[in-house]
Amino acid sequence: MFSSLKQRVEDVLLAGDEFSFETDDTISLTEPVKPEKAVCGPGLRRSGDRLVVCKSGVLRHKPPNVFWIDSQQRRYVPAKGETVIGIVTAKSGDMFKVDVGGSEQASLSYLAFEGATKRNRPNVVVGDLVFAQFIIANKDMEPELACMDSSGRASGMGVFGAGGLMFTVSLGLVRRLLSPHSEVRSDLETLFPCELVIGMNGRLWVRSSSIQQTLIIANLLQSCETMTAQQRKELFRRVQQGAL
Repeated sequence: MFSSLKQRVEDVLLAGDEFSFETDDTISLTEPVKPEKAVCGPGLRRSGDRLVVCKSGVLRHKPPNVFWIDSQQRRYVPAKGETVIGIVTAKSGDMFKVDVGGSEQASLSYLAFEGATKRNRPNVVVGDLVFAQFIIANKDMEPELACMDSSGRASGMGVFGAGGLMFTVSLGLVRRLLSPHSEVRSDLETLFPCELVIGMNGRLWVRSSSIQQTLIIANLLQSCETMTAQQRKELFRRVQQGAL
């Protein structure tokens, strides 16, 4: 199965495609047999002795044995540990309700902020943007957010959003922007210096020196979803020259 997966890397796979374990009829008496294991990422699922593709997209591979499906999915499924951009929609007692773009709203305690106590409550109002991390995310419980890490530090999380613009993109573009050597992000920083907050739920927040530049950056990022690398570089070059 490991070799057959490697042969299909960068190919488009459809939901329902299967890979089965390959058994070797010959047994070596001198060399130890090392079973090959494949680590399944998003879009792949193990079912007995088969590996099933559960959503359509391009098969990606990260050495030595990590495989996942890269798709243009927009529906977000909360996962523990992921950082997201949420919108505070309501306050009920000591909890805030936050829209994260999933199937249900997440809860955020007023004590889940750095330095927050019962007397020193954070200044959060309905409509604020929060950059937070999931501490509970499973299908049997309500998702719960926190604006601090395990050591109690904010680490860049909390209420933000003054003077910027929030918009949505596909989850595939979010993963491309968050990769360590993202070409899209490096090209954008060369073109326009800006502040960029990336949420794993497909929401981006950007702020630049002017409203015009902020709108241009948002349009460029949304256009990058369906462009090849060559088309993107050509678009950025034309914007830099003032042709657009």
